[in-house]
Amino acid sequence: MSFNTFGHLFRFTSFGESHGAAIGCVVDGCPPRIPLTVEDIQQHLDKRRPGQSRFTTQRQEPDAVKIMSGVFTGDDGKQVTTGTPIMLLIENVDQRSKDYSGIKDKYRPGHAGYTYDVKYGIHDYRGGGRASARETAARVAAGAIARKVVPGLTVRAALIQMGPHKIDRARWDWNEVGNNPFFCPDAKQAKFFEEYLDGVRKAGSSCGAVIEVVAEGVPAGLGAPVYAKLDGDLAGALMGINAVKGVEIGDGFATAGMSGEDNADEMRMGNAGKPVFLSNHAGGILGGISSGQAVVARFAVKPTSSILNPRKTVDRYGKDAEVSTKGRHDPCVGIRAVPIGEAMVACVLADHYLMHRGQMGEGTAWPFRPPA
Repeated sequence: MSFNTFGHLFRFTSFGESHGAAIGCVVDGCPPRIPLTVEDIQQHLDKRRPGQSRFTTQRQEPDAVKIMSGVFTGDDGKQVTTGTPIMLLIENVDQRSKDYSGIKDKYRPGHAGYTYDVKYGIHDYRGGGRASARETAARVAAGAIARKVVPGLTVRAALIQMGPHKIDRARWDWNEVGNNPFFCPDAKQAKFFEEYLDGVRKAGSSCGAVIEVVAEGVPAGLGAPVYAKLDGDLAGALMGINAVKGVEIGDGFATAGMSGEDNADEMRMGNAGKPVFLSNHAGGILGGISSGQAVVARFAVKPTSSILNPRKTVDRYGKDAEVSTKGRHDPCVGIRAVPIGEAMVACVLADHYLMHRGQMGEGTAWPFRPPA
């Protein structure tokens, strides 16, 4: 299987399957002398870890990461990156492959099992193999390192819609994201989501979600105007997350209904001698290049394809069948996509930061010149 590596200068290669012995990744291109400990990575993996509430799969995986290479502890006792490949290993400890034995020859509608079998001639029915969301733990681990590459970078995400129900953006509070199991910034709507998702789960069904990612501290000048647009790479990274079916940057599809006057992010000179934008409809990216504003992206996650209610399908032998998936599954896989979205945005920004530094040096060209 090809295409298991993501990125250019900052890049990672993930490995492992949902029901294999372990999953993990090798991160290459990370600069040397960056402080890095297991705790730096584990805090982000813990956000994605399953089994932490009744609203996610009850598979009990500690997702304990091990740093196998690429770091060095000096005489001062501090552990730093060496500039060599960083291997991260996460062992699988709670596989229950027997849960899938009843559907081993049937394709789950909406799942990658059919297309995987068509392409490779192998149907890993045990949770989907490489197509499983379990692989995304490796992305979160790589993203934890990526956050350290760009000085002053902060990447945060929140769940802003579950099923057809949206948050009230007037009640947005980042401090609430860590206070509920949905990573929701609206405390009132988070309470509603509890009742709503309980109903979905008890009905044996599933629902989708929309996640918003906000990256602050992004320097101006990242990206290129033609084939390496920053927003293009961000869209590809987010679209590449399991179960994602739609991505938008800034106001995205809503801009189609705006006038040129409404959509324009007007500018004025600020006190620091740099321009201040009066809005951010563009999501911090103009012409494929970061403007220095917050980079904003959203992505839509489809309902989980593993549901209890029977669905019409076919089996590997060309016969019509019905399939009902038993076992431990997320009624809304979008919840655990929040830290994954953060990680992929961080990886893209780290990659573009290193590419920009390689071409332009440490500084960024500034267009304003003092008057003659």
